[in-house]
Amino acid sequence: MQIRDLPYSDPGLPDARSGPRFLLWLGRKHRKGQLKCLAWGLLHFGSIAGLPYTVGLAVQAVLDRSGGRLALAGTLIGLLGLATALGDVMLHRTAVTNWVTTSARVQQLLARKTALLGSALTRRVAAGEVVAVSTGDVEKIGWFVEALSRFAAAASTVVLVCVGLLFYQPALGVDVALGIPVLALAVLPLLPRATRRADFQREKAGRATELASDTVAGLRVLRGIGGEELFLDRYRRASQEVRTAAVRSARMWAAISATQVLMPGLLLIAVVWHGVHLAREGRITVGELVTVYSAVMMLSYPLRHFQEIAMAYSFSRPSAKRAARVLSLERTAEPTSRPPSKTLGPRTSDPTERQPFLTGPDLTVSGPRGAGGARPTGDLYDPVTGLLAPAGRLTAVVCGDPDEAGRLAERLGGHPTFEDAVDLPSVRLGATALDDLPLPEARTAVLVQDKDPVLLSGTLRELLDVPASGAVTHEEALAAAQCADVLDALAQASMNDDPMAAHLTERGRSLSGGQRQRLALARSLVTDPEALVLDEPTSAVDSHTEARIGDGIRGLRAGRTTVVFTSSPLLLDRAERVVFLTDGQVAAAGTHRELVHSEPRYRAVVTRETDDERAAVGAPAHFDIEETA
Repeated sequence: MQIRDLPYSDPGLPDARSGPRFLLWLGRKHRKGQLKCLAWGLLHFGSIAGLPYTVGLAVQAVLDRSGGRLALAGTLIGLLGLATALGDVMLHRTAVTNWVTTSARVQQLLARKTALLGSALTRRVAAGEVVAVSTGDVEKIGWFVEALSRFAAAASTVVLVCVGLLFYQPALGVDVALGIPVLALAVLPLLPRATRRADFQREKAGRATELASDTVAGLRVLRGIGGEELFLDRYRRASQEVRTAAVRSARMWAAISATQVLMPGLLLIAVVWHGVHLAREGRITVGELVTVYSAVMMLSYPLRHFQEIAMAYSFSRPSAKRAARVLSLERTAEPTSRPPSKTLGPRTSDPTERQPFLTGPDLTVSGPRGAGGARPTGDLYDPVTGLLAPAGRLTAVVCGDPDEAGRLAERLGGHPTFEDAVDLPSVRLGATALDDLPLPEARTAVLVQDKDPVLLSGTLRELLDVPASGAVTHEEALAAAQCADVLDALAQASMNDDPMAAHLTERGRSLSGGQRQRLALARSLVTDPEALVLDEPTSAVDSHTEARIGDGIRGLRAGRTTVVFTSSPLLLDRAERVVFLTDGQVAAAGTHRELVHSEPRYRAVVTRETDDERAAVGAPAHFDIEETA
């Protein structure tokens, strides 16, 4: 795999059972690149390892006044120099390729998992940790994978040099063979403490990142209530804790680096002292002493990769653990105990057997999917709550609990939240269970816009460039979402007065809440899905704009299934059908005007009546579902 071939068509199915298993899986996935890196590393380190012999041969040729051997030594030195340069260039090239491709694979895996989990991801993993995994941790994981092959080449070279010295000059070769393992293992006692300090530093850094992310996300609110300085002080303290932890960690790694400089120096002194005595006794030649001395000097270079692999594993192990934790998350979990809820009757899978107000000729369920994998169509039905959204109609849903509305909205899209990840029957679109569809196909059929939609940075044209049926143009969607004033503001900010070319900052922070909400609604309308689920799409706009948006949605989505979770009378009055849910069950259905007069609990939610106001009109202050059913 080359960098130019990225991204991967399929990054694979990772082994996310633990951090080390994930690293091992990545190593196997990139074994071809690892073998290339190992081959070029052996050429590079092997060429360097051959230089001491040729230098010793040249020195001895000078002493023996042999021009032929001196010319041979010079030729060999030149060839080894070229091989060293070639090996170094290609080693660096393949190592960087391995690093980039590994990081890209991990990023694609994380992106795929993020797309699969959706908004449920941040309910299980803190936002700061997600940021840390997708940025710094990815690079550390890639560093270890690419450093592994270079370490293997360096270790192989060290072993070959030690074996070669044993045959070349046994007396000094024994000293080197005994000293090298001591050098390689000298830093092991320091690694556990260095690893603990590095883990502590990353933990502090992750908390600081999370605090910064939360502060930036709520900066507008913090400024409004005067809490900006309080959170900034917290971040300053967290930042100082990160600095202190980083200094303590750096001291340990400095001690390890010093050890790896000191120990080869001591070995070199011992070898030279012993070699000088052997040369004075005539047991070795000067050329052989120079060769052994140069070999020991050369070994300090590959030995540095022992420290690098220790650092790379120390930094990548917790990073791989965090990445594996994210990649191991699933949308569903094993069934657990579910608290009993008040119901109006037994739960069934047939909407016509649910409640009397769900029957009728206009509330039928479509037939099975057509041949050839046609997109499922029909009524949108949730057997858990009994909610039925008839095909081709605008249905408004009123929930007494806003959190319940959010969970139900996600379940209607075929991706329930983790809190609802129990063995519940699937939402159905027509005769098709959404859980039986591949997730991309389910999301194509049913699109859910939550109450806090995200706007990515880029131009408005890029924002609206989403997979769509093509039946709804950008202009129609923007008009239905009442974005005229937003377009005017963006046109003024654009260099060529083209609002579609205006740049939107991350999460649309340069826009007001209502403007962000309307642009997100326009993006959802452009997709033109079979069923569109909107969770509080107008909570941040004024009443006049809200009324026009309601008309725009009803007109643009005519003949298409649309579900709007709202308690706004303006939107409810424009819905063709309104469903009222309480305690997780459908309690009433009809038009807004019918329910206001016939259902006191519904009226209390949409008109914000207090207990005193309900008592004044003769309604009971509290309602029990089982009593009124």
